[in-house]
Amino acid sequence: MGFVQIVDFHAADLDSIRALEERWDAETKGQRTARRALLCQDRADPSHLVNVVFFDSYESAMENSALPSTQAMAGEMQKLAGGAPTFLDLEVIDDLS
Repeated sequence: MGFVQIVDFHAADLDSIRALEERWDAETKGQRTARRALLCQDRADPSHLVNVVFFDSYESAMENSALPSTQAMAGEMQKLAGGAPTFLDLEVIDDLS
């Protein structure tokens, strides 16, 4: 049915995070398997960011993670965030709209 990965992290420089994501988007066009991504900011703590990424399957998420541009982005994001993010890997059970 689908797969969602939630990446939870803190970063003070939102503009740099957005620029990094825009660069990754351009570099991986035609290669990435991510179908949709939402970058969300906690209203109570603006440095708390959550990236919600949608995939067709767990396997496609792992294929996306293996892309050199994804690996490079992850390293740069850790520097901006001051450490490793927390990942939550979710199988979609229902998708009601």
